[in-house]
Amino acid sequence: MSKSTRISYAIMAILLVLIGWLHLGTLVLTALFGYFALRLFSLGRSKVLAVAVYLIVVAAIGCGLFYFTRQTCKQLPEIAGATIPAVVEFAEKKNVQLPFSDYESLKTVAINEVQDSVANIGRYARATAFQFVLLLVGLVVAVSLFLSARWGTDDPQMARDSLYATVARELGVRFQTFFTSFSKVIGAQIVISLINTALTAIYLIWNGYPHATVIIMLTFLCGLLPIIGNIISNTLIVAVSFTISPNMALIALIFLIAIHKLEYFLNSKIIGDRIKNPMWLTLIGLVLGEKLMGIPGLILAPVVLHYIKVEASRNKVTEVASAPAAPPPAAA
Repeated sequence: MSKSTRISYAIMAILLVLIGWLHLGTLVLTALFGYFALRLFSLGRSKVLAVAVYLIVVAAIGCGLFYFTRQTCKQLPEIAGATIPAVVEFAEKKNVQLPFSDYESLKTVAINEVQDSVANIGRYARATAFQFVLLLVGLVVAVSLFLSARWGTDDPQMARDSLYATVARELGVRFQTFFTSFSKVIGAQIVISLINTALTAIYLIWNGYPHATVIIMLTFLCGLLPIIGNIISNTLIVAVSFTISPNMALIALIFLIAIHKLEYFLNSKIIGDRIKNPMWLTLIGLVLGEKLMGIPGLILAPVVLHYIKVEASRNKVTEVASAPAAPPPAAA
C-alpha cells in the first residue's frame, strides 16, 4: 500500500469520526441523496437538465412534506382518540394494566415525561434550526459536486506525482467507494420499502382502514429505517386495527408477519447477495448511529458498515515470514 493510499484512508476515517462527533448526519445524508438523485435524473446526458429536474423535485417534495406534516399533525390525534379506547377495552378484557385510559390521559403521561425538557425549548429550537441549515447546505453541496467535483489537481503548476495530487486521487477513490455503498444500500432499501408500502396500501384500502393515506405515507418513510422502521409502522397499523375489531388486529398482525417473511426473501435477493452483513453487526451499527446522529445515523449506519467491509476486503494481509536464524560460525 502506497503512502498516499494510507493517508487517504486516515483522512476518510477522521472524516467519518467527525461526522458522528459533530452530528453532521443530516448534511451527509442530504448531500448523498441529492447527488444520487442528480445522477439518476441526468441519465448520462445533460447536467443542466438534471439540475433543473432536481430543483423541481426538491420543491415538490418540500411542498408535499409540508402538506403531509400538516395532515399528520391533524389526523394523529384523531387516530389516537379512536385507537386508544379500543386498545384500553381490549386490555381490560385481558386484565392488562395500561398507563393511560384515553387520549387526554395519554397526553398527561407524555407531558409528565417531557416536562423537565420544556425549560430547554430554546436549545431544541436551535438544534432544529441547525438541522434545517444542514439540510439546505447538503442540497447545495450535492449540486456543486455533480457539476464540478474537482480537487484542484488540474493546476498546470502542480506535479502529477506530487503528494497532494496522489492523495487527492486516492481520496476520490475512497469517496466513490462510499457513494457506491450508499447507492447499493439505500437504493435497495427504497425498492423494498416501495414493495412493502404497496402491499400494505392494498391491504389497508381493501379493508377500509381509516386515515389510510397518512398510514401509507408513514409506512414508506419508516421503511427507509432498517429494522426499527418496520416495528414503528407495524405497531401503528395493529393499533389502528383495534378500532375495527380485535379480530382485525390479529389479521393485520398475521398479514404484517407474512409481509416481513417476504421482505426477508427480498433482502436476501436485493441486498443480501451484495452486502451480506450479519444481523448482530447491523443492530450494533444502528444503535451507534442513532446515538450519534439520530434518525440520519440509523440510515447511514448500514452504509458505513458496507463501506468499511468493501475497503477492508480490497487489501490483502501479507505476512512477512521471519528470516531464518544465521548458523553459528564454524569453530576455528
